[in-house]
Amino acid sequence: MIRSALFGLALALAAGPAPADEARTRLVAAVATAANGFLAALPADKRAAAKLPFQGRDRTTWRYTPGSRAGLPLQDMTPAQREAAHGLLRSFLSAEGYLKVQSIIALEVVLRELEGWSERDPERYWFAVFGDPGPASPWGVRVEGHHVSLHLAVIKGQFVSSTPTFLGANPAEIRSGARKGQRALAGEEDTARALLDSLTPEQRREAVVDGSPYGDIVTRNQSKANPLDAQGVAFASLTAQQQKLVLAIIELYAGTMKPKLAEERLAKIRRAGLDGLRFAWAGATARGRPHYYRVQGPTFLIELDNSGGNHIHTVWRDFEGDFGRDLLREHYGTHSHVDGQHVPRR
Repeated sequence: MIRSALFGLALALAAGPAPADEARTRLVAAVATAANGFLAALPADKRAAAKLPFQGRDRTTWRYTPGSRAGLPLQDMTPAQREAAHGLLRSFLSAEGYLKVQSIIALEVVLRELEGWSERDPERYWFAVFGDPGPASPWGVRVEGHHVSLHLAVIKGQFVSSTPTFLGANPAEIRSGARKGQRALAGEEDTARALLDSLTPEQRREAVVDGSPYGDIVTRNQSKANPLDAQGVAFASLTAQQQKLVLAIIELYAGTMKPKLAEERLAKIRRAGLDGLRFAWAGATARGRPHYYRVQGPTFLIELDNSGGNHIHTVWRDFEGDFGRDLLREHYGTHSHVDGQHVPRR
């Protein structure tokens, strides 16, 4: 059942005004304060691990599998430093998004019990701050580990990107033990399935584009994602209620971030035009069986893969704006670099 709250931002997507710069500025300042507070909580050696150059390759290299990353992991932090790290995470995630990320991280304990592999560890999540948080220079944040990859880029005191955003869950549904029945990404599956179930036979023939899923999200962990084939049922051919379900899927993914960031994602989609949206499904249509879906528009792509039937990968990609690439091009086209500072060209 889709929560009524899902439609608030979806309606803003269809008809709402562009977000106010003042609210964005306040949010950016809050995240900068949290990032600087996190760095200040660290001794010099740990700060050197957590603080990385904005222009380095590490910022646009990302993955969602287990293993070490650049940055500082939770396992190397004191309790006070971990609290500062979580404060940074809460500064840009919505309350629901933060809970979702915590639920995903907690699944590492479930996996460790199932597999006996020490790599499954809820403390193996890395925090990195790129550049110097503040109004003068571009800067960013990354929080990443198994099944979590969150990115922010800030240019000219504005959020220009909160993508890629990757969240996964294994198991998608805990099937035994004290937490039996818990699903970290239930809404992402159930909202899309509600849309699929609402389709007429003719609409379903358009929407279901393949009999099997693809083994993972199609775009994997590419640094730059390009539009996929324009397959699936078109937004314009759906009923008003079905269109609300498409918008609810989009809002659910956007809603991982603070409302202002979510609203800005939705406003960008609205400006590009809703008629360009398509919903495509691949694989089985029965719950618990391997499947995949995507929602794609002119500027963005949402993917969910559950090729194993109980192991979910989800991602939101922005074709031009991932890692802030679009406004970075504009920024560096209008600024020179003098003594490490960004100076407007005359």
